[in-house]
Amino acid sequence: MSSRRTKPRSIASQLILLFTLAAALLLACGLGVFYWLVVWHAFAEDNALLADKISALSADFTESGPKLFAEELKASRAGEHAPYWIRMLDSQGYANAETPGMDHLLPPGVFPSAQKSTLFFSPKDYRAGGKLFSLVTINEESSGQTYTIQLAQDRSSDEQVEKTFGYLLIGVLLGSVLASTLIAITVTKRGLHPLREMVQSFRRIEPANLKERVAPAGWPRELQPLAIAFDEMLERLDQSFTRLSQFSADLAHELRTPIANMLGEAQVALMHDRTSAEYREIIESTIGECERLAAIVDNLLFVARVDAAREPIVRKWFDARATVEKIAAFYQTIADDHYVAIRCKGEGQIYADPVLFERAVGNLVDNALRFTPEKGSIQIALAEGAADFQVAVSDNGCGIAPEHLPRVFDRFYRADSSRSSDGAGLGLALVKSIIDLHGGSIKIESEVHRGTTVILVFPNKSSA
Repeated sequence: MSSRRTKPRSIASQLILLFTLAAALLLACGLGVFYWLVVWHAFAEDNALLADKISALSADFTESGPKLFAEELKASRAGEHAPYWIRMLDSQGYANAETPGMDHLLPPGVFPSAQKSTLFFSPKDYRAGGKLFSLVTINEESSGQTYTIQLAQDRSSDEQVEKTFGYLLIGVLLGSVLASTLIAITVTKRGLHPLREMVQSFRRIEPANLKERVAPAGWPRELQPLAIAFDEMLERLDQSFTRLSQFSADLAHELRTPIANMLGEAQVALMHDRTSAEYREIIESTIGECERLAAIVDNLLFVARVDAAREPIVRKWFDARATVEKIAAFYQTIADDHYVAIRCKGEGQIYADPVLFERAVGNLVDNALRFTPEKGSIQIALAEGAADFQVAVSDNGCGIAPEHLPRVFDRFYRADSSRSSDGAGLGLALVKSIIDLHGGSIKIESEVHRGTTVILVFPNKSSA
C-alpha cells in the first residue's frame, strides 16, 4: 500500500493567496456597492423624469381637452429612439390616439392598471423589440367621462449604459486583483527576505564552528525569538559536543590503561618460560584488569540506558534505615582497614527502587572511603520530609575545590586524579543518573580539608 507524501505548505504562497483573496473580496464589495449606487441613482432619475412627464401630460390634458390632446398625439412622429410613447383610451377602452407605431410594439393589454397617485408610482418594466420600457397608466376626467392615458418610457439606452458600466467595473476588479497579486508577491518576497538571510546564516554553521552565533539584535522583532532560540540550541549543542569529545577522550584513556597493562603482562610472560606461580600471578592480575573493564562497561551501559529512558525502575515503600545500615555494614569491613568509622543517623520510610537506592548510596560511601583519611568518619543521615526524603552522605576528608564542584557529576571527571587512580570517575555520574530516574535532585557541598557532603533528594509517592 503506497502512501502519498503531502507537499510542505509554502508560507509565501499562503500569504499571497490570502492577501489576494482579501483584496478581491474588499474590491468586489466596494465596486458592488458603487455599482448599486450608480444604478439606483440612474433609476431614481428616470423615475423622476417619468413623474415629470406624467404631470406634464396631466396638465396638458386638463388644459387642452381630449380632442386637442388626441390631435397632438396623432401629429407626433414615431421613431425607434423616441424617449416616450403615449396612448389615450376612452371610457370604453378604445384607443382614441397614440404615438404612431405604438400598437405593434406596446399593445394596450401590457400596461398596468391605472395608478391612484402620481406622487408614489411604481412603473412596470416590459421588454419588446429588444428594448426595455417602463410602463405607467393614469386616469383623467373630462366632461363626465374617464380617459386613460398610457405612458411608456424607453430605458434601453440606460440599460446599455448599466451593462457597459458593469463590464467596466468587472474589468477594474480583475485588473485590481491582478495588481494585488503582484503587490502581494513583491511584499511577501521583501518580507521573507530576512528569513532567507537567516537560513544562509544557519547554513554557515558547522560542527567546526559551533561557537558562531546568530545575533538577535540585527533581525526583525518577529524573527528575534527564533534567533535567540537558535543561539540557545547552538549553545547546548556546543556544550554537548564538548562533553562528548571530553567523554570520548576520557573513555579512551580509561580503557587504554587496563588494556595496556594486560598486553604488557602478556608480552612479558611470553618472553621466557615462567613457573606456574608466576603464570597464576599474571592471570590473577589480568582478571583484575578485566573486572575493572567490566565495571566500567557496566556503569557506562547503565548511564546510557538512563539517558535513553530505557532503565526500568520499580518504586515501593521500604525502611531506609535498615537499608543504609546494611550498606554501612558491607563497607565497614573495608573501612576498618583504614580505621574509618561509618555511622548512620535518622530513620524513615522511603518511596524508591530498593536496588537503585542501594547502588546510589553504596557508590557515595565507596567514593567517600577513597578520600577519607585514617581515623576519619563517614556519616549517612536520613531525613523524612512532607514532600521528599533526603539522604546525606558526609565525610571529613580532603574536600573538593570550588572550581571542581560544577563538574563533579560529569562522567570520568576526577578533581584529583592522583588520589583516585583506582576509580574511573563514574561514581557520581551514576548516582546522578539514578536520582534523575526517580525525578529527584542531587547537590554537593564541600570545603577543602574539611570534608564533603552529598545530599540525595527522593520525592515522595504523591510528588513522584
